[in-house]
Amino acid sequence: MKIESVPLGRNNRPIAMLPEPTTRLYTALTLAACFLLASCAGPSRDISRIPAQTDAVSSKDGLFMQPIEWSRTKPGCKGQCPELSVDSLVFPGQKQLTELVDHALAVMTGVGEKTMPPYDTIEGFEEYFWQTAGSRDEVMLSARAKYRNRHLTVLELSSGQYYTGAAHGITATQFLNWDNDKNMVLGLQHILAVGAYQDFLQELASAHEAWVENAPEAQENPESWRRMWPFQPSDNFALTDQGVVVKYDSYEIAPYSSGQPELLIPYARLKRILRPEYLPAA
Repeated sequence: MKIESVPLGRNNRPIAMLPEPTTRLYTALTLAACFLLASCAGPSRDISRIPAQTDAVSSKDGLFMQPIEWSRTKPGCKGQCPELSVDSLVFPGQKQLTELVDHALAVMTGVGEKTMPPYDTIEGFEEYFWQTAGSRDEVMLSARAKYRNRHLTVLELSSGQYYTGAAHGITATQFLNWDNDKNMVLGLQHILAVGAYQDFLQELASAHEAWVENAPEAQENPESWRRMWPFQPSDNFALTDQGVVVKYDSYEIAPYSSGQPELLIPYARLKRILRPEYLPAA
């Protein structure tokens, strides 16, 4: 999948059609590719893509998916050997989505690099990994369904990497919001009402403030925390049955010990911010 003429922002992330600041890494390249390949028409406005039912009920009408899980050590290696584990999903009859998940997980192993990795599939990464890995290196790639219904498939893609001699592992997470009807990835520009980006940021900042007020580590010295870990915008969002969830990687808005914070903005606070089709059905 070749991408041409995609403007780059901070950390070499494609800006695509979203001019506002973004904070995520490599898989945005994949999303930009999907924007270019998908239909230019926006989602239909005559239905809600967020049904009134809970996730457990609506997921029964979602895309059929199958797990793919395996764990391997370097071929021919004896003793302490590098290990690669995959716990992902495939979508029979949905080749584009299956290949997109595989590609996105593969390039998520390039966190920290200034250029795209020299591979674009998990198979390609595996070959590269066995050639370059240290004896105790370990990589874990996973994809799981965050939320799904008849119209949407929302996935959480994760990579965890531990390199020999490192103090701790490196983790990264990327949400992927897939429109089942249009066969395209949804970005903020698809779900937000025209001119509503700043309003969305205000709601995200409010959710962040509420999270800080309930974080035990932050309450030890709130002023110092806010100075060291200020609010940052993010485009790593997931549509769910409860609202829009925004997730951050370690060190983005909190220290490593705080994990990967999730901020929830309930739909009740997004009534004039989201386009009508992304608000729950009445």
